[in-house]
Amino acid sequence: MKKYDTAEEALRLVASGQRVFLHGGAATPHRLLRALLARAGELRDMELVCLSTLGDLGLQHPDVQRSFFLNSLFVSDNVRDVVNGPGGDHVPVFLSEIPRLFDDRTLPLDVALLHLSPPDRHGFCSLGVSVDVARAAARNARVLIAQINPRMPRTHGEGQVHIDRLDAYVEVDDPLPESPASGPIGPLEQRIGAHCAQLIEDRSTLQVGIGTIPDAVLSALADHRDLGVHTEMCSDGLIGLIERGAITGRYKRKHPGRIVTSFAVGSRRLYDLVDDDPAFAFLDAQYVNDGDVIRSNPKVIALNSAIEIDLTGQVCSDSIGTRQYSGVGGQMDFMRGAALSDGGKPIIALLSTTRGGGSKIVPMLRPGAGVVTTRAHVHYVVTEHGVAYLKGKNLHQRAAALIAIAHPDHQEALEKAAFERFGTRMTSVRAPGS
Repeated sequence: MKKYDTAEEALRLVASGQRVFLHGGAATPHRLLRALLARAGELRDMELVCLSTLGDLGLQHPDVQRSFFLNSLFVSDNVRDVVNGPGGDHVPVFLSEIPRLFDDRTLPLDVALLHLSPPDRHGFCSLGVSVDVARAAARNARVLIAQINPRMPRTHGEGQVHIDRLDAYVEVDDPLPESPASGPIGPLEQRIGAHCAQLIEDRSTLQVGIGTIPDAVLSALADHRDLGVHTEMCSDGLIGLIERGAITGRYKRKHPGRIVTSFAVGSRRLYDLVDDDPAFAFLDAQYVNDGDVIRSNPKVIALNSAIEIDLTGQVCSDSIGTRQYSGVGGQMDFMRGAALSDGGKPIIALLSTTRGGGSKIVPMLRPGAGVVTTRAHVHYVVTEHGVAYLKGKNLHQRAAALIAIAHPDHQEALEKAAFERFGTRMTSVRAPGS
């Protein structure tokens, strides 16, 4: 282990032809990355591997792309153009399985660039707000290079890395990247939140993401009691429920009383909240997203969204046609875990139309679109127009239920498409048991 005065000196340990892991989310190590990319004219055949990241990575420049190729495990908005161009690509993979890619050397790592808290009196630094797959990367990379930052929260759980494990580090004092606020919750999102809240009972265990719809759902749960949290990510949307005392975790079977997550993305207020708070357990994504672990909690609510959903219930949430938009992530991990949980409910919640007014409920997915959640896994679909319950329904019954929650402007076209596909069965829809 050696301390360097500058990131440029520390990055001299990196050589051409190596695969380099980049710590993600709010732990994106921008100081180290800038120093690495500054060697673009010198290094060759470099591969960067990362989950989601925050901030401008500087990968758009042609000189950088001649030296570095981005192999992205999830496509955040700051790398979307790179991944869909000649400078990058995407690995479709469940979040729960990414640590295994490093462990079994399917993706062997030469170097990991990490963003850590300062060491405690025992010499242990913390992976802070991003344990997720970084723990496995730190375990498997041959060389660890870190930026150590007093602004990185020290989180409880599995994110400890001893300073002696580092091959090089540099001290920085940089603000953590923050995710922009999702904006005000509009009336349509409020209606979705209200519909979802009616499905969620007291003592449920929540998995939610970031964005206006998750925030709307969480806002609608203000009067709920004894909620638990077991989620791959924490965002600012949880803060209100925590402060109200609605989240106690008292009835969770796994880690009762604790908020379990693998990473946090949001504002500085969130980062300060999780700092040195044992109520939060930041754990490896392989564990957090394990279906058996998820299902062991009662009444798991998996709340996820979609880009589009077809009339049979196939969910596309990672691409717009052939253009990669995000990734598989943990949606399927939690949708299946919730479905198998005692009293659990997997929910897909989305606005019924795009910003341009097109329907998100479609006769067929666009050519090239990826199916992230299969129609066999979908139970509840929620739009501002209501709730469609698809479990146990056949194909034409699913179509009828989804058309009923589509935007009224598109229902006639959807009914025509459904009739062309299913014929007279669409005229006498009867759900099982009704």
